[in-house]
Amino acid sequence: MGVARDLGVAGGPAVRVIAGLLAAGLLLALPAAASEIGDDGLHKEDWFSLTFKDVAEDLESARSQGKRLAIIFEQRGCIYCAKVHEEVFSDPQVRDYIKQHYEVVQYDLHGAAEVTDLDGEVLTEKQAARKWGVIFTPTVIFLPEEANAGESVGQAAVSVMPGAFGRHTSLHMYEWVAEKGYEGDEHFQNYHARRLREDGIIGPNAE
Repeated sequence: MGVARDLGVAGGPAVRVIAGLLAAGLLLALPAAASEIGDDGLHKEDWFSLTFKDVAEDLESARSQGKRLAIIFEQRGCIYCAKVHEEVFSDPQVRDYIKQHYEVVQYDLHGAAEVTDLDGEVLTEKQAARKWGVIFTPTVIFLPEEANAGESVGQAAVSVMPGAFGRHTSLHMYEWVAEKGYEGDEHFQNYHARRLREDGIIGPNAE
């Protein structure tokens, strides 16, 4: 999945974005070395936001700081979650950009902690994952600055990044959302390819 306002739209823009990334071989492939793990078995970052998981409150908190809200789903024993923490979030450029522009709240795919959806429904993390269409980890859901009344997180999401992507792809997705690329005509695949060319990672200027 990739860019979508409704996570459940099969074959829509979300599916096309993730299909393009998969075809380009941009997903991380191998398990990572161990990183810091909390009592819940999830890998941790000290810049993750600890909240009551009331999404409307978290959205307002992020907005008041001039940031965006991102929800990341992980699960105990997830080797690809470990890979993201070890190889993506550990990169200073990626980490610093996310810290500056986002409030990131971690959810447990199988968790029992209480969650309050944007539409007011109270449910567990596990139920929220099912409702929002999250089926594997890691998955990052990007929220808009403001959501329409009555929308769930799944309906309000402006982009979704399911899977363990490399640092360039991950950074570009966070940038694309922060720059509101989803409102323009440059789809993420094109934005990502352009940024790679500009940085000399692909194309005639590549090292």
